[in-house]
Amino acid sequence: QVQLVESGGGSVQAGDSLRLSCVSSERTFSYVMAWFRQAPGKEREFVAAMSTWPPLMGNRLMYADSVKGRFTISRDNAKNMVYLQMNSLKSEDTALYYCARGNNLNTKVAGYDYWGQGTQVTVSS
Repeated sequence: QVQLVESGGGSVQAGDSLRLSCVSSERTFSYVMAWFRQAPGKEREFVAAMSTWPPLMGNRLMYADSVKGRFTISRDNAKNMVYLQMNSLKSEDTALYYCARGNNLNTKVAGYDYWGQGTQVTVSS
């Protein structure tokens, strides 16, 4: 049973930055790690994902258009960690942010099999 635990959320003002972290109870190197977010009354939406497998294909990343250029996903497989650096935050970024693990790089909720409990990000304009 894989456990994912997010941290780093908080309440900030528009334009500020936050760095979210996610630690997995199992090694992550061969899995896609992703971030999703869900605001009240809205469906969970894709934010970013990163694959480091297979090694010969190199690192592959995907971002939602709404966060491209502002957010950066990174990971440290040796520590079973994945991060989301969020810069130039906007009020519309306010949501519960979830870490997820999957087998293939994709943007669908159904494409991931394990999820963290979420960490709240609130951005005041």
